[in-house]
Amino acid sequence: MDLRDDRVLRNFLTADGRLHTIPTRHSKLLVVLDHIAQSFEPGRTYPEREVNAIIERFHPDHAALRRYLVENQFLTREDSVYWRSGGTFDV
Repeated sequence: MDLRDDRVLRNFLTADGRLHTIPTRHSKLLVVLDHIAQSFEPGRTYPEREVNAIIERFHPDHAALRRYLVENQFLTREDSVYWRSGGTFDV
């Protein structure tokens, strides 16, 4: 994560790690989505209910964030099963 990404997260996350608002600028939204995607373990599948529970730790509008995660290829969905398919990975 670079300094710009860190600054974006500081601007949108509260002290307890929750989003106070979903960014409207796409470049900032991507930073926030990447941060949320880190909560999903690579190689593991998740039922929609569990995806919602993880996302709700960040913001109550889990449906919008889930859609953004899929649309921006951080998560993939097939038959109501999700898995992490993008975002930054620690090496």
